[in-house]
Amino acid sequence: MQITVMGAGILGLSAAWEMARRGARVRVVEAVRVGAGSSGGLVGALAPHVPEQWNAKKAVQLDSLLMAEGFWRAVALAGGVDPGYARLGRVQPLTDEAAVALARVRAESARDLWQGRAEWRVSGPVPGLRVASATGLYVHDTLSARVSPRRACDALVAALAARGVMVERGDEAPEGRVLWATGVQGLLDLGIGGPLKGQAALLAADWRAAPQVFVEGLHVVPHADGTVAVGSTSERGFDDPVATDGQLESLIERVRALCPDLADAPVIERWAGLRPRSANRAPVLGAWPGRPGWFVLNGGFKIGFGMAPKLAQMAADLVLEGEDSVPPGFRLDEVLGKVG
Repeated sequence: MQITVMGAGILGLSAAWEMARRGARVRVVEAVRVGAGSSGGLVGALAPHVPEQWNAKKAVQLDSLLMAEGFWRAVALAGGVDPGYARLGRVQPLTDEAAVALARVRAESARDLWQGRAEWRVSGPVPGLRVASATGLYVHDTLSARVSPRRACDALVAALAARGVMVERGDEAPEGRVLWATGVQGLLDLGIGGPLKGQAALLAADWRAAPQVFVEGLHVVPHADGTVAVGSTSERGFDDPVATDGQLESLIERVRALCPDLADAPVIERWAGLRPRSANRAPVLGAWPGRPGWFVLNGGFKIGFGMAPKLAQMAADLVLEGEDSVPPGFRLDEVLGKVG
């Protein structure tokens, strides 16, 4: 079966890899370049939703995070490029006694919901990691992981090339079966979402063995190359989608204050770009109504890298096997019905 994937961001490349791995003949067509949108960013935090008020979205995300190590290992082995994946957990400072009490309740929930394969626990400081906490206590979850966004995309391109699949330049709608994974423009074309701008920075600091930090809504993610990514802003209104400005500088200063070991770390890159957010704030997958043989996979927004392994599996099931295992909250027809 011949499948064309339109879009070489994390969702398109992951789905292409899964379908090629299953033996399909796959083309990948990209209008600009690999990772041209938010998949070419810096942060790469693969972090779970809190373990409470459980729903289909959180269950799918859990499955994807638990699949991630095997997924990225297979990609690296196939193409010889390291995506920078590591499951080192995440630390979150607890600001007051109410936050501590809530964290303890969530720890009990995680014991039931995370299948005994990861922990959400309240603990003291992590040795060697200085992060301000008003209570002296922290949440430490062992499910969170990291991946280097650009290296991950490169690793998928290399894995696909090893199976004879090259990324082609173009934007013409091809004949036959097509999976549209075209990011912001794809959501706008369907009328089911649009962009939010994000800004992030990369600091030179060797925390490569440390867990990531989530503090005051900011992600601080150590990478394997001796850098630390910090981000992101979330901007509905903007003039220039790829320009950095004072909002990013403020974010950097906040991170330096909250993580003293980063106080003198030089900034080696500033990044801005648009993230595709669907109308239901979750990725969407399904057959494109009225377009036989066409499918849509889009809306990664802030969780695209974390969701990619499971979404790729569900997309391959749908496109190759006709098996619709897409749960509520992720269904394209559901989102189209809400905005129609």
